[in-house]
Amino acid sequence: MQAFLETKRLRLRRFTREDVDRLVELDSDPEVMRYLTGGKPTPRDEVENVILPRILSFYERFGGLGYWVAEEKSTAEFVGWFALHPRDESPPGELELGYRLLRSAWGKGYAAEGSRALVDKAFGELGAERVRAETMTVNVASRRVMEKAGLKYVRTFHLEWPEEIEGTAEGDVEYAITRAEWSEQDR
Repeated sequence: MQAFLETKRLRLRRFTREDVDRLVELDSDPEVMRYLTGGKPTPRDEVENVILPRILSFYERFGGLGYWVAEEKSTAEFVGWFALHPRDESPPGELELGYRLLRSAWGKGYAAEGSRALVDKAFGELGAERVRAETMTVNVASRRVMEKAGLKYVRTFHLEWPEEIEGTAEGDVEYAITRAEWSEQDR
């Protein structure tokens, strides 16, 4: 996969070590982290020494798949990140979609726009058979993004969370789209 991807309003590019401050800013917002950590910020040390190195390793491990910094094309302002990669336990041909945006970018359609672009790339260029995503059942905004990206509800399931946060009792949901379903969509 190329080092960047453009949509109508976004430019998605590979992460570099220089993006550490952007990740720290994103993971420091309690609202952004609400459904991930119960609002607890990720310490800079963890972002720098664990999260960013893991993100950078995806480019070599998965032939260019992984995580992308999302920037507004018109201003080059950081708005968050998107991800598309296999999970360790995924069957061949299945990719996981993910995203995390700054609160200032919420409600502008960026999450759906970037997600749709990655779903199209997964099927149109990468030969994926299925794209999936998951979130907490109570994360209605993220569920809407998945639907706008063409994914459909598959199931509700319950994970073991290291720490109980508000909404974990409701479980998590999986959304997905297959190559056949994608082919039938009007884009």
